Amino acid sequence: MNRILEKTQLAGEVFKMRIHAPLIAEERLPGQFIILQLDTDFGERVPLTIADADPTEGSITIIFQSVGRTTHLLAERNPGDTIENVLGPLGRPTHIENFGRVVCVGGGIGVAPMHPIVKGMKEAGNEVIVIMGARTKELVILEEEMRALADEVVVCTDDGSYGRKALVTEPLKEYCEAEPAPDMAVAIGPPIMMKFAAATTRPYEVPTMVSLNTIMVDGTGMCGGCRVTVGGETKFVCVDGPEFDGHAVDFDNMMKRLGSYKPDEEEAHEACHLELEIAEREQQEAPK
Repeated sequence: MNRILEKTQLAGEVFKMRIHAPLIAEERLPGQFIILQLDTDFGERVPLTIADADPTEGSITIIFQSVGRTTHLLAERNPGDTIENVLGPLGRPTHIENFGRVVCVGGGIGVAPMHPIVKGMKEAGNEVIVIMGARTKELVILEEEMRALADEVVVCTDDGSYGRKALVTEPLKEYCEAEPAPDMAVAIGPPIMMKFAAATTRPYEVPTMVSLNTIMVDGTGMCGGCRVTVGGETKFVCVDGPEFDGHAVDFDNMMKRLGSYKPDEEEAHEACHLELEIAEREQQEAPK
């Protein structure tokens, strides 16, 4: 079992957890992920990117949004509690080298898996520009951490409540048109954001890497649930990725597959909220 060392609520239903997992912390590289399971009987297996790691402490950091039953239950756990199974590190690490000028685009919760990549790119000697996007100011995460690493940071919000009122593709296009143009772009976030980020860089021939978060069960390529089409070929995100050439990914096909469980996710989300409301009401009404 893996003990929770720290839990912080970053925004709304977004949480950061530091978990004791010394073997994973020692081996993990930027871009890799874990699969966790809260119980061993019928528990859902949830893939989550490793946002940070401390080999000395023997800990990894995950950042997640409570959107389904398992992530809601995970969000209810506190320091001292344990997680039954944590498997990792999984997936291929990010290819990091001194490209020159790298633009890293993170949308929403995608800023979390971008953090170790930004750190790795900077340590490799790159000039690193970070573009962060969120719907509102309250949903902006890890800004201070990114400013401590990157040469430039641009924050965009959909409603203009913080930073620029723009989609992340707007400043991304500006950097592509500038001199010198980026030597590499990395985009992580909602599929629709990554699709349009790749479409933005394509006319400028800027190599673009995206990190995909698809439906996943076992994490070893056996179930086939995470399959995507890249360059006309079938790939498995868990073993061939999670990072691929953004200009070659069939995002429309991927989004169609992801949408197949959307009604179930929404139903689970509403049910969890109802359960929490009932529990809080019962606690308030209980005799002192």
